[in-house]
Amino acid sequence: MTEYRKNLPHFHKSDQPIFVTWRLAGSLPVGRVFPPELTGGRKFVAVDRLLDGARTGPMFLRQPEVADTVMQAIVDSDGRWDPHAFVLMPNHVHLLVTPHIEAQEMLRRIKGRSARLANKVLSRTGQEFWQHESYDHLVRDVGEFDRIRRYIEVNPVRAGLVADPADFPFLRS
Repeated sequence: MTEYRKNLPHFHKSDQPIFVTWRLAGSLPVGRVFPPELTGGRKFVAVDRLLDGARTGPMFLRQPEVADTVMQAIVDSDGRWDPHAFVLMPNHVHLLVTPHIEAQEMLRRIKGRSARLANKVLSRTGQEFWQHESYDHLVRDVGEFDRIRRYIEVNPVRAGLVADPADFPFLRS
């Protein structure tokens, strides 16, 4: 098992599913404060709700051409990872995936490729596209895998973007 730390601890194990969430750079309000008792999963949910309800900040993933570049970067794995489910929200991504390489390398490939292509679509140069760090969670068992898949599927509904997950164009499960 690989472990590294930036702002968050990260634990990865090749060939074990992980749930990963990352967001666009500048997508959280500056000066946000979370109660100190919020830790781990509760803090993740609070940030996710904040991102889902955002009405300002970058929302590049609403643009189909930008979203398509991110989806291609996720699915074009050459066997290095198996994407099980993902959703591209307007300002963040949820991915349930089994990496067959170091997860940090997988994310570098997905985020790097999609950022280059998305910035090209947006005619942006020299600007950060993704926030550097991602939230990740090792999936412990089949029940948790199924709960995470369902979380991904209902995220656009919970955010008020569609009434039925099947109607959301940037969802794969």
